[in-house]
Amino acid sequence: MANAGFSLPSALAPFRIEPRFVSRVWGWNDLRPWYDRAAGVEPIGEVWLTGDECVVATGACAGETLASIFSRHSEQLQGPKAEPAESPLLLKVLFAREKLSVQVHPDDRMAQKYGQPRGKTECWYVLSASAGARVACGLKPGVTLEKIEEGIRAGTLEESLNVLPVAAGEMVFVDAGTVHAIWPGSVLLETQQNCDLTYRMYDYGRPRELHIEKSLEATRLATRAGKVPAETRADRAVLVDSEHFRVERIPVAGSRSGTSLRGAGDPELSYLFAAAGAARIHGTGFAPVDLPARGVVAVAAVSPEFEMEDLGGLDLIRVAARRPNKAG
Repeated sequence: MANAGFSLPSALAPFRIEPRFVSRVWGWNDLRPWYDRAAGVEPIGEVWLTGDECVVATGACAGETLASIFSRHSEQLQGPKAEPAESPLLLKVLFAREKLSVQVHPDDRMAQKYGQPRGKTECWYVLSASAGARVACGLKPGVTLEKIEEGIRAGTLEESLNVLPVAAGEMVFVDAGTVHAIWPGSVLLETQQNCDLTYRMYDYGRPRELHIEKSLEATRLATRAGKVPAETRADRAVLVDSEHFRVERIPVAGSRSGTSLRGAGDPELSYLFAAAGAARIHGTGFAPVDLPARGVVAVAAVSPEFEMEDLGGLDLIRVAARRPNKAG
């Protein structure tokens, strides 16, 4: 997987990232058995797996933030001519004990209008779901912006939402501009553009700021959002494939090489997430890296070759970043 003639820093061998536990008013007080973590004063709603402030756990850059690694090694991580020098994707595990706000994210064009580098297209892979678990994804046919604004002010916005039941193993795509909400009953792996812009439209009476004007500007009445059927291939299932990311579920069956995990195509930045079970990554020139359940390992575009060994019960999700190329 290494580029010919390129002297690869040892820091760019596969490395594990420490999760960052983020408080949310709608979250859980105890994340066990998913993570050995109980909340303090505020409940935990999100576990950030690849956030800029997440800390590298293994390798020569252990102790540094992911933002620091990207600032110094962006092209090695993402591939030649990649820009900007920052992490393109944010992976999270979401734990909703209560309803999240009804919200919308801007697309790249709107985000850049307000001085941000990118918008936020995302997807949700359902790790677990109880009977009756649902999400809201998009608007019912015929809903207008006027009706949305009326619903915000009258507290009836939910009546305009397209509601989807969800089950473990399903994938929901949520492109920028989609009005959406997550309701209790599921644990979701969220893959998104690395952007934390959220415009709240309705928040069930919580004392948090709403962003009505910008949310209406960001809203698209019809989007591509919804459930995505998996594309079954010989060696993997492609769960979603968008202009920003590709999410795959890959059987390991004992062990697989890094080249095999990547499959066809150019080398690219990817993240390996253990939805269940555990694995170990080993190769020449770097110490073995353990991947625990619900942990994540980053694999640079110019990573040295490696083997992934299933340590038992591994359910592997691979998330690949689409490369943002420089012009010219």
